[in-house]
Formats: sequence, C-alpha cells, structure tokens
Amino acid sequence: MTTDTTSPNYRRYALSMLLAVNLLNYIDRQVLFAVFPLLKSDLQLSDTALGFLGSVFMLSYLMTAPLFGWLGDHWSRLRLAAGGLVVWSLATALAGFAPGYRTLLAARAVVGVGEASFGTVSPGLISDFFPRERRGRVLSWFYVAIPVGSALGYLLGGMLGHRFGWHAAFLVVGVPGLLLALPIALMREPPRGGQDAAPDDEQEVKTGGYAALFRNRSFVLNTLAMAAMTFAIGGLAQWIPSFLYRTHALDVEKANTLFGAVTVLAGIAGTLTGGWLGDRWQKRTPRGYLLVSGWGFVIGAPLAAAAFLSTSLPGCMTAIFLAEFFLFLNTGPLNTVIVNVTNPGVRAMAFAVNIFFIHALGDAISPSILGWLSDQWGLRQALLVTPLAMGLAALFCFACGRQVAADMSVSSDRGPGTGDQ
Repeated sequence: MTTDTTSPNYRRYALSMLLAVNLLNYIDRQVLFAVFPLLKSDLQLSDTALGFLGSVFMLSYLMTAPLFGWLGDHWSRLRLAAGGLVVWSLATALAGFAPGYRTLLAARAVVGVGEASFGTVSPGLISDFFPRERRGRVLSWFYVAIPVGSALGYLLGGMLGHRFGWHAAFLVVGVPGLLLALPIALMREPPRGGQDAAPDDEQEVKTGGYAALFRNRSFVLNTLAMAAMTFAIGGLAQWIPSFLYRTHALDVEKANTLFGAVTVLAGIAGTLTGGWLGDRWQKRTPRGYLLVSGWGFVIGAPLAAAAFLSTSLPGCMTAIFLAEFFLFLNTGPLNTVIVNVTNPGVRAMAFAVNIFFIHALGDAISPSILGWLSDQWGLRQALLVTPLAMGLAALFCFACGRQVAADMSVSSDRGPGTGDQ
C-alpha cells in the first residue's frame, strides 16, 4: 500500500533532511581535531590528553547507544533523532565557553550522548523509506555526510580557529543544528520494515532482543570488521591535521584546509563508488558488499603507510587521497550488510550494538593509544599502526562473506536484490 512516506518526493525529502543532520553530526564531531594544535598550546596539553578529548566523546557515545537502540525500537525514532540533535548542538556551542580542559571534556561527553541518539535510529529510518535493492546506493548517499561533514569540520575549525581562536570554532558550528530540530521532529515516520517485513516475523524476532544479535555470525563478523576500520579511520581523522602541522610545517588553517579538501573529494568518490559497486556485485553474489569492502581495505592499507613514510608533501597528500578513497569505499556496503542480515523489528538495537562495539574497540581508544605512542615514539611512527588495523578489517570482511548467505536467508527482511542464494 502506498502512503505519504513511500511517495518518491517524500522519500527524497526524508533522505535530504536526514543527510543534512548527518552532515552536522560530523562537522560538530571533527571540529575538535581541527583545533588540536591550538588547544595543545593554549591549555598546555600532552598528546595523550588531547587524544582523550576524542576518546571521551566516543566513550559516552558507545555507552548510551544501547539505551537509544532499545528506545528506537519501542518509541518514535524521529523524536529521538530531533532530541539528540538539540543536545549535541547545544553541547558543541557551549564548548565555545569552556574555560579549561575539564569543562571541555564534559562538553564533548555530552556531544557523544546526543549523537548516539541520532546514530542508532537514522540507518533504520533510511532503510524503511526505500526498498532493499536500492539500499546500498541510498545509504551511500546518506553516509556521504561522513567525508563532507568531516571536511567541513576541518575547514571551518581551521579557518575559525586560526583567525578567531578555538572558542569561536565550537560556538559557530554548534548553532545550525538547532534550526533543523523542529523539521526533523515534524517528519512523518515510515512503518518499521514497511518496504519488506512481515509483521508476525518482526514480533517474533523482537522477543529475542539483543541476545539474538550475538547469535548472528554475519552481524558479529561485520561489526568486528567495522571496529578495526573505525580504529584506523578514527586515528587518522584525529591526528593527520597535527601530522601535517608538525611534519610538513603547515599552519593550522592550511593543514586543515588541505586535509579537508582531500577528505571531501576522496570521501565522496569512495562512498558513492562503494555504494554503486556494492549493489552491482550483490546482484551476482550474496558476498558482494563484503568483497567490495574487503578488497578496499587490502588496497588502502599500504597506501596509508606510504602517506606517513613520504618525505614530500605532494607524495603524502596523494597517498592520503587514495587511502581515504579505499577506506570510504566500505561505508555503504558494510552498513547495508547490517540492514540485510537483521530483522526490521530489531534494527535500531542492531545499530546500537554495532555502534557500541565499533567505537569501544575502535575510535574510543585509538586516539588515546596513538597519542600515547606519539609521546613515546613520535607521531609518524604512531600512525603506522593504522594500516595494520585496516588489514585486520579485510580479514573480517572475507570471513563474514563465508557466513552472510545463510544469515540473509533466515532474516525476515527478504526481497529482490539478495544475490544468487
């Protein structure tokens, strides 16, 4: 049955609104890393202390995600998304008034709570607006916000921080989110699994709750692959601007502008290519999404190492561009795997569990670990840990590929585009 929420125009509107919020999500998340050199100088911080500013955000993010995942499967997802937007936008803006390190830590922790609310419910919302065979491409458009928002966070943070100080950077990027909260809250919510789910199956799986997810081998292996990837990409996102500042003698504005430009170009190209390739290969084999992601990690790992070992700025930035392209290649495919192997009745909980583990094992710890290693060995040597994590992500992708057909076949979310099972 066609409803207002499944009309083509409303689908496009919903996708554009949720994409805009996800864009702000990553701007507010990444602006911190753009002003690292300024915070280090102003507050007299070690690299370990700087790294913990990134880690405390992720710790609060992953600790609150399971709660929001449960709420997302039992309450209005759009109200949770709108409420989270208000919380993290206010916390980001108020960080602009932080007098010292402890207050800034507290503000970043609150940002994590707000973003966890949005992060657990938004992929399921997107999936319920669109049929299964289009989800790889649609989710890749949604996740274009990662490179674009990150790049804008670096660009705005570097420019505002260099010219007006780090307080101004937080204040300016935090305000726009408040303007989108009401339109998100007033959107019409699609039926849960409305494109392809059977209500009886949905209720049956709901009773399994979180425990059922840990029996899903594809979900577990896919989450481990994403955790290894998140360890790598979280460390790179946090420390590359500082690497360019220290190793290649760029000032804060130039370092963030250059890295932001490379990130947005590589990220858009990689994310959209990954969504297109994933959907194309998924029609041939149920392992399609995982093959695209796994080989992306295999190719990207040595390129990341080359970026840190290069002694010239052009060589470094070329390698960073290529490494980021192959890293972002996996974004749409791996998130689509989560949707395809889980029941619509527990999707918010599935993304909550995924968020918890990819950040607990990934970028909640990698910034501090790399910061500590940088204090011991130097930043260049510390960053060489990240290609190893990318290689581990590839191994988990290929292992997941051996299980995914069986888990897709027992999921109630069935429809066209499942491959030759």
